[in-house]
Amino acid sequence: MNIEPNGRVQRFIADILSVDDIRGGILVSLREMILQASPGVREKIMYGGIVYIVDSELISGIFVRKKHVSLEFGFGMKMSDPEGFLEGSGKYRRHLKLMHEDDIANKNAAPFVIQALPKLGKNLLPG
Repeated sequence: MNIEPNGRVQRFIADILSVDDIRGGILVSLREMILQASPGVREKIMYGGIVYIVDSELISGIFVRKKHVSLEFGFGMKMSDPEGFLEGSGKYRRHLKLMHEDDIANKNAAPFVIQALPKLGKNLLPG
């Protein structure tokens, strides 16, 4: 795991937690999930959120919005989503809109994170 040495990520999280416990809690839980899923992941502040990079490939990002937290995937259109949880109509990007901590489990965030990981995701998922 490669955490930014200058602490920008930690300051970003602290700022969110200081104004909103719910969205801050979702952010912290998603971050832990991503960092645990791939020991080689790098995180950095970009585009107003935290993005995650594996082998120079941007795999996902967490963005805190006014009323929800968005877990975004650059190639979400390639993901298996039988329940239809992923939102977005762009050419590639898809996202999960999370308003409560329970949404992480209720919208199956972990399997989407695993699918986003190069190599690892392909080996852990059926089919």
